[in-house]
Amino acid sequence: METITSRKNPLLQKIRQLSTGGRSVREKAGEYLGDGVKLLEEALKWDAPLTTVVVSPEVTPPDLPDGTRLVQVPKDVMETISPMKTPQGALFLARLPDTAPPARLERRRYLVLDGVQDPGNVGTIWRSADALGADGLLLVNGCADPYSPKVVRASMGACFRLPVWETTVEGL
Repeated sequence: METITSRKNPLLQKIRQLSTGGRSVREKAGEYLGDGVKLLEEALKWDAPLTTVVVSPEVTPPDLPDGTRLVQVPKDVMETISPMKTPQGALFLARLPDTAPPARLERRRYLVLDGVQDPGNVGTIWRSADALGADGLLLVNGCADPYSPKVVRASMGACFRLPVWETTVEGL
C-alpha cells in the first residue's frame, strides 16, 4: 500500500477536482468518484472498474482487483479530499462508463427521467428502479450527471447494477 501525506499530491488534487468539478472534469479524467466503505463494498461486489482506492488509517482495505492502486492518507488529509462533511474513511475512483443509449432496447422495463436536475433525486430514483427490477434507466433532456458524487452516493450501489443511458429526446 502506498502512503501519501502531501495535500499537493497530483492524485489528491485530481480527487478534489472530481469531487467539486462538473461533468467535463469527469469526462476529461475518464473517471468518477465514489465515497464510503459501503459504496466501495458494492463497487467490488458488482465488479465496478476501479482504478484507485484511498483509505484513512482506521479503515482496513478490502481485497482489490489486480491493477487497482491502493493509497492510504492521514485522516486530516482525507477530510480535505472527501466530498462528505464527515468522511467515512474510503474513497475510490472508477472508470466512467459509456452512457450513450443502445440502438435498440431489448428488454421491457425502463424508467425514463426527463429533466430531473437534482442529483439526490436522480440517485434515489435510480436506486428505486433497481429495487423494482427495471432493466435500465434513461436520462433525457438535461438530467443531473449520473456519475456526479452526489448521484453515485444517493444510488447506494444501483449505479453498479442497473445501466443508465443519457440522451436528448424532445417530446418524451
